[in-house]
Amino acid sequence: MKKVLLAIDLVHQEGWDASIEHAVMLARTPGAELHVLTVIPDYGMAIVGSYFPTDYSETAIKETEAVLDTFIAEHFPDDVTPAAHVRHGTIYKEITGVADQLGVDMIVMASHRPEMKDYLLGPNVARVVRHARQSVTVIR
Repeated sequence: MKKVLLAIDLVHQEGWDASIEHAVMLARTPGAELHVLTVIPDYGMAIVGSYFPTDYSETAIKETEAVLDTFIAEHFPDDVTPAAHVRHGTIYKEITGVADQLGVDMIVMASHRPEMKDYLLGPNVARVVRHARQSVTVIR
């Protein structure tokens, strides 16, 4: 693995430790890069977005970048320096889009809120697994 993308949901702590541990292990491979991504969910419906300030997306991204930088400083060992990425939109589309843009080999993410219809994966993880061109490691 030369490029690894770790998708983190900053709101749900379930799976952080195991997914970070796995991503760090992959990132310690000589020549490997680690990228950490968090996605701010979109509004779902355009009418909902009309109730938000016009600069909401830019403000939310800037604030989330600061939170992600702090998260990385607190949760990653000193010998691993991941690149931080924040996006706003449909979660699975942003994860697969960033993975394609960066040319990653592996996406690592935790699964939570499983339902039988998602084959015991959370809905976003199930969609990433279905749509990603890369290998996906799901940590539960």
